[in-house]
Amino acid sequence: MYHIRLRGRGDLAEWRQCARALVLAETPPETIEWRCTGDDPDLFAEHHPLPEVREEAQLSVPAAFVSLAQRVICHSDPTRFDLLYRLLWRLRSQKRLLEIASDPDVVKAHFMEKSVRRDAHKMTAFVRFKEVEVIASRRRFLAWFEPEHFIVGLKAPFFRNRFADMDWMILTPKGSAGWDGEELSVSDEPCQKPDISDTTDDLWKTYYASIFNPARLKIKAMQAEMPKKYWNNLPEAELIPHLIADAREKVRSMTGRAATEPPVHHHRMRSPARVAPPVPKPEEGTLEAVREEARGCTRCPLYKPATQTVFGEGPERADVMFVGEQPGDQEDLAGRPFVGPAGKVFDQVVQEVGIDRKAVYVTNAVKHFKYEPKGKRRIHQRPNMGEVRACRWWLDLELDLIRPKLVVALGATALASLTDGHGKLSEMRGQVLTFDNDRRLFVTIHPSYLLRIPDRERKESEMARFREDILKIKELMTAD
Repeated sequence: MYHIRLRGRGDLAEWRQCARALVLAETPPETIEWRCTGDDPDLFAEHHPLPEVREEAQLSVPAAFVSLAQRVICHSDPTRFDLLYRLLWRLRSQKRLLEIASDPDVVKAHFMEKSVRRDAHKMTAFVRFKEVEVIASRRRFLAWFEPEHFIVGLKAPFFRNRFADMDWMILTPKGSAGWDGEELSVSDEPCQKPDISDTTDDLWKTYYASIFNPARLKIKAMQAEMPKKYWNNLPEAELIPHLIADAREKVRSMTGRAATEPPVHHHRMRSPARVAPPVPKPEEGTLEAVREEARGCTRCPLYKPATQTVFGEGPERADVMFVGEQPGDQEDLAGRPFVGPAGKVFDQVVQEVGIDRKAVYVTNAVKHFKYEPKGKRRIHQRPNMGEVRACRWWLDLELDLIRPKLVVALGATALASLTDGHGKLSEMRGQVLTFDNDRRLFVTIHPSYLLRIPDRERKESEMARFREDILKIKELMTAD
């Protein structure tokens, strides 16, 4: 009889080392007793060392088992080790065991996995950081959370990626995780609840109370998503009983008020489609006149949900014109191109290589923001070729009026607009091409691509490559 003692705090490698040695030594599950360190020891049990594993011995398991085991091992049920070993033992002869949905061991394993997933989701939703002090230019935050399972190590990378710009530490009874801007540290040692407070708690409670909609109150659904066991660590939890008690009266008050006017663009959506206004010929007009005409553009349906037309910006005579994809959420609200997160990346790189941002003209292939509403957010959607071709009308006018010697396509949509869909970004990036007979075209990525890269090293590599592209553009400007 083997008596295996594990720390049992969510470390798959710890269990895997023992399980591999035992299964390769043909050790049946019923001859193994798995326990966690700290459990009551059996004083009369004989302890045998693990069997030796030959170097040439191999053990192959399906990838699905590894993925399942990584979460089941985080469960707090002490039977999880025995369950995983039984599955491992049976998989040697039943290769498709995990596909048998009615098998009791498979059912139990998936039940544990689901419980761990739910606990991990609750951790990402209900961790509340509180600021404790400021060191140099970085702020420091502390959080307390009480998970059901050993999920701290599992979710630590999520918090590192989400809150990489601040120093933080999450303490739990089942371990801790911390980030100092350079290194992610994880410990499975239990922690004590700290006595911390934050002056912004009152501000958060004010915000929470202001967005609470009594007309959509569903108490059972709310408690299912936010169980009471998490309330002790949520500043807004103390408001909930009062908000529920006043909900009925607030609903009556809301129904008694007059309806508010919908946003202006709702009226535009309901009005008959308008014919595109006549546009002055380039040689007869000015850039400002074209910009004013573009405000009423209805050449494609994108004008309906958008706040406004976002036209290009820059001097009326510029040697270089940068063409992006379309306005983003912030550009749509501000009415100016390249003022959002991608625009800030663009400005930073342009400034680093020594290009005067005010000396170049920036615009987009599509002048209206295309998005999909999700709650209170507006999620960017890529324009289709029909929308791109419809908006080429305005881009041609900008090209004729600005008369740039060099046009820079930022991203695939801009490239498709300027070449009518011919050519791939990956093949044409970094090249200088002939465009409209007397102009040159340079192709690179859109800066928004850099914001979507999750891997830090790859992001830095792509940022350096983008900087090299912008440097080439500067050299082309200087050569002229």
